[in-house]
Amino acid sequence: MKQITLIVFLLCSVLAVAQEIKEETTEAYKKRVLETTEVDYLMSYYTQDGVNAAVTGGIGTEELTDLTPTIVVSVPLNDDDILAIDAGISAYTSASSSNVNPFDGDGPANPFVASTGASENDVLTTISGTYSHSSDDRNTIWSANLAVASEYDYFSLGFGGGYTRLFNQKNTEVSITANVFLDTWNAIYPSELRSLPRFVPFEDESRNSYSLGLGFSQIVSKKAQVSLSLDLIRQEGLLSTPFQRVQFVDVEDIIVQEFTIADDVERLPDVRFKIAVGGRLHYYINEIVTVRTFYRFYTDDWGISSHTTSIEVPIKITDKLTIYPSYRFYTQTAADYFAPFNQHLSTQEFYTSDYDLSDFDANQYGFGVSYTDIFTNLQVWKLGLKSVDLRFRQYERDSGLSSSLFSGGFNFVVE
Repeated sequence: MKQITLIVFLLCSVLAVAQEIKEETTEAYKKRVLETTEVDYLMSYYTQDGVNAAVTGGIGTEELTDLTPTIVVSVPLNDDDILAIDAGISAYTSASSSNVNPFDGDGPANPFVASTGASENDVLTTISGTYSHSSDDRNTIWSANLAVASEYDYFSLGFGGGYTRLFNQKNTEVSITANVFLDTWNAIYPSELRSLPRFVPFEDESRNSYSLGLGFSQIVSKKAQVSLSLDLIRQEGLLSTPFQRVQFVDVEDIIVQEFTIADDVERLPDVRFKIAVGGRLHYYINEIVTVRTFYRFYTDDWGISSHTTSIEVPIKITDKLTIYPSYRFYTQTAADYFAPFNQHLSTQEFYTSDYDLSDFDANQYGFGVSYTDIFTNLQVWKLGLKSVDLRFRQYERDSGLSSSLFSGGFNFVVE
């Protein structure tokens, strides 16, 4: 309730500032980057299930549900400047993370049965702000951002900025972005390891991430636009998840009730470097159909390489209604440090049984519906409804993980 109250307070404050700006501005007219304050209300519901939970060493239930309401308020401070405030709450229930302590439930401990302890539920609260400025000719845009996120065992502070330049009568665009995230864990370990003298906890519970992104976009004809991107990311610090178990094949198993006790927690290198190169092609076939394609190649120094391809075909049913069928394929190789349940050796330096770092293929099928009313005929209080976007995505991984995502967005303008 405290987080919800904070978000409502921020929303009301920003709307009040927007109204003052609207009433008091007396400058000579110039086309604004954003004509009036806009409010986006976003909501998503995510559910998944599988049989390879990393919390229990690579076997066990991966059942999880997550509900995420978010409010984004974009305020034109003047003709050239925009302030956007993004506040959200992610409330989840996880059967796998409940087994951080599998012995505090009502029945026998079992990796395929959720415990009922305190770690079953959690709330992630996020808030971020972005300030952007456009030049008078609208060919130069720079921005700065600040973000904070917090949950019971994790805190993150992020900041960064970006620069965009448009050329060739705005047909060509280049951009650069840079961000830093400073994260801190409050490490929670599997319950059976906490009191063992032989168990060695992590000394450093911080993690820093640095990212640099380069972008290029070109309108090549009246019907086609292409874009390219390069992302470089370096992470250092605690890159392991402290409550994810590992069992060793050369150490005799200890089974309590129906649960195999951990031999250690996941241990991964404290540095990771990632590179991603991507490209998009958007092609306008006619007034009804457009094709949007995407490809990305990713590699890192942990041994993972991946390929992502996707296609989305917006189909305009009427002037206001558009549908969005889509498909996405993803494939990756396994990290050098991955092995399934009870297959690592105790002599190894690094090890994980997290199937997110395994070799797998995945397919995602999606469908969306978008309604747009530029005249905002429907009014809600002082807000005019500009657009509604509803989407569904179904994800299937060949390791057995399956998930569904329902999402919706409502865009309002302040009248």
